[in-house]
Amino acid sequence: MKAVVLRSAFDLASCDVAAPQPTPEQLLVRVSHSGICGTDLKIFTGAMPAAYPIIMGHEITGEVVSDVGVGTPGGRVLVDPVLFCGSCGHCQAGRTHLCANGAVIGREVNGGFADYVIAPRSHVYPLPATIESHTVPLIQVLTTVLHAQRRAGIGAPGFLHGGFSVAVIGLGVSGQLHAQLAKARGADTVIGISRSGWKRSIAERLGVDRTCSSDGAVASVMAATEGRGADVVIESTGVVASIADAIAMVRPGGTIVLFGIHTASEGALPFYQLYYKEPTIISARAATPDDFPESIDLVATGRVTLSPLVTHVLPISDLRQALGMLEQDADGRMKIILEN
Repeated sequence: MKAVVLRSAFDLASCDVAAPQPTPEQLLVRVSHSGICGTDLKIFTGAMPAAYPIIMGHEITGEVVSDVGVGTPGGRVLVDPVLFCGSCGHCQAGRTHLCANGAVIGREVNGGFADYVIAPRSHVYPLPATIESHTVPLIQVLTTVLHAQRRAGIGAPGFLHGGFSVAVIGLGVSGQLHAQLAKARGADTVIGISRSGWKRSIAERLGVDRTCSSDGAVASVMAATEGRGADVVIESTGVVASIADAIAMVRPGGTIVLFGIHTASEGALPFYQLYYKEPTIISARAATPDDFPESIDLVATGRVTLSPLVTHVLPISDLRQALGMLEQDADGRMKIILEN
């Protein structure tokens, strides 16, 4: 089969490789589309360890080649890339995403930038015909967003009776999904924050109540909430300075969700405000199997819209070009999908 193999950091090669052979516990999926994100870029540059040589790609959709009990051969599926052992303490407690023996498809085992991929039977989810194939990889991203909001209790029974406000810092792909999902989960006011007017306009088209620039965002959020501060602030940039803004704009007793991946080991934060406001701080990593069916349903029922977030569909042979596009945070580029 054809595949794009990362032989070492920065060393990509289009190759003919042997097609994977599934065990009885696995299935073979003919890949139709894969998403590409910052994780792939980090693996490509060596910033994130990987098992070289590796076929990257963890946001995967395609067609079932063999009957796996979830649909007839040819049925479309979404692949959950987070592998787990099922027997450790975390797995037994339902925290499969924290499994110490786990792995990620596209990082430790071969992924979706190829003609075929294998996955455990338990890790594929059938898709309704109403969801367009080129948008399906975004559902994998949505599962991580849903996992974070579930951890924060957003929209859970009894969560802030009388309405609540959510501020989302950063309106990239995950930020756009956070803003839509917060609205779908009952937020009265969702405020989207980005330095990009183009990204703010997308958020407004997708139902965000208010948007503002990153410059002066704290003052804008305070004004929008009549001086109280936002009940929930979701930080989705991975920039330390945005954590400081989150602390400044959250209301006393509110919740801060650290969704962006922060790799810095130090930074300036308003620690007295952190003490004085006593916010709940939530961190979230990946997703669990429970997040997949609900995420698919959110898209199938139209409560979350994906199509406007897909700005580029490129052939898999253009992977290197796509990685280069990720290195530049430019207007006009949101989600890049690779098509087989």
